[in-house]
Amino acid sequence: MSTTDKLTADEKALLEKMISGEISLRKIEEYLDKDGSAKLRRAYLESLKNVSFDHISTYTFDTETVAQKNIENLIGAIQIPLGVAGEIQVNGEYAQGNYYLPLATPEGALVASVNRGCSIITKSGGATVRVFKNMMTRAPVFKFDSLEETKDFYDWVMLPETFDKMKKVADATTRFGELLEVQPFVSGNNVHLRLGYDTKDAMGMNMITIASEAITKLIADEKGVPCVSLSGNMCTDKKPTAINAILGRGKTVIAEARLPASFIQDTLKCTAESMFDANYRKNFIGSMRAGALGFNAHAANIVAAIFLACGQDPAHVVEGSLCITEMDLAENGDLICSVTMPAVEVGTVGGGTTIATQQECLKLLDVAGAGAVPGENALALSEIVTAAVLAGEISLVAAQAAGHLARAHSQLGR
Repeated sequence: MSTTDKLTADEKALLEKMISGEISLRKIEEYLDKDGSAKLRRAYLESLKNVSFDHISTYTFDTETVAQKNIENLIGAIQIPLGVAGEIQVNGEYAQGNYYLPLATPEGALVASVNRGCSIITKSGGATVRVFKNMMTRAPVFKFDSLEETKDFYDWVMLPETFDKMKKVADATTRFGELLEVQPFVSGNNVHLRLGYDTKDAMGMNMITIASEAITKLIADEKGVPCVSLSGNMCTDKKPTAINAILGRGKTVIAEARLPASFIQDTLKCTAESMFDANYRKNFIGSMRAGALGFNAHAANIVAAIFLACGQDPAHVVEGSLCITEMDLAENGDLICSVTMPAVEVGTVGGGTTIATQQECLKLLDVAGAGAVPGENALALSEIVTAAVLAGEISLVAAQAAGHLARAHSQLGR
């Protein structure tokens, strides 16, 4: 039965107005609630494109909440298979214990691979994880008429009292956010201000965009310089850039595990030496030859799967791909494996974390909502994500070192 067949007489009358162009997809919400509006949009598209929406019309999240906070022109939901890997032992500063990892992906073999990595890490004593930096950035850009004006502005920005003024107006816009630093970058007569914030348990882009706008207004008032763009692409948000790889964005996190040589041979059917060699020639030489910014096997795979499951912004998988995977041979023959994630951009409040299904996954990790100490849940999630990436990297490098990659995919029917 089509969606149109399920409509009331009044809804069919509204549908006719949509088809005639009298009511737009967006404006239908002036006549119906969010759920009814989604149904009318489905009926409109079905009639226009001769397609049936039997599956996307089924969902469990609260339509009113999602349509207000997360999506426009709602028509339904896409279902992505959700698997679980683990347990993985995480020895972090904020995430401590054994975790089952929720991974949402349509890619066969991924969960199995991460699951194997989790087992290897846990049996080897767990992943040690540490957060080295915690700062989300926004970078407005300003244009000047002369080099003299540019240098005058640069010098003004570098004054301690200027930072104090900026911090005062920025911090006044948010209960939890805090301006941490201001870095000016100059190109000709253009100045990009890379503003760094502590956003506590939120990923924080909305928060810091509002705070950064307050700073641009202060600059306009004090220096008479209007902001050209509130985001001048040196933030850098949702793009693979060297500045994020070098300076970090969000959480900069490193995870490490030490795998005994005998355990590698018995369990992974390869050697510590072969894993070291495969990692070096694939993730370093291969990545350098390709001009890559990330030096890893498939970090984005794991980041994408756990981000989708836990309500993170999927576009930030780009920054997750900046991961550096290292494997070093210890003097006793053990293999020391680590991943350096310069830009893990996660939150446990706001955005997609409020959707019911994603909330359940965050609860599985015991990081849903705000932490007892503001910021600690998001920091714990960043450690878990990084440990998960380490598991995926160890498993894939081992499979390639042992020559099992194609066989594994074949056995799983891919």
